[in-house]
Amino acid sequence: MAVNSKKIAVYVLVVFALYVIITDPETAADYVQIGFEGISDAAQAIGDFMTWIANGGE
Repeated sequence: MAVNSKKIAVYVLVVFALYVIITDPETAADYVQIGFEGISDAAQAIGDFMTWIANGGE
């Protein structure tokens, strides 16, 4: 019976995330903040692009 590699990857990622949270919660919080800042910056860039398109690309 073959083991699905996607399931293994998700399991390893979850175990790593729990390990980081338990051993160093401040660093884990920093990682979450960096992730949310990245998402926010990406959303802002998409909004700016859509505004530029709506204004005729000027």
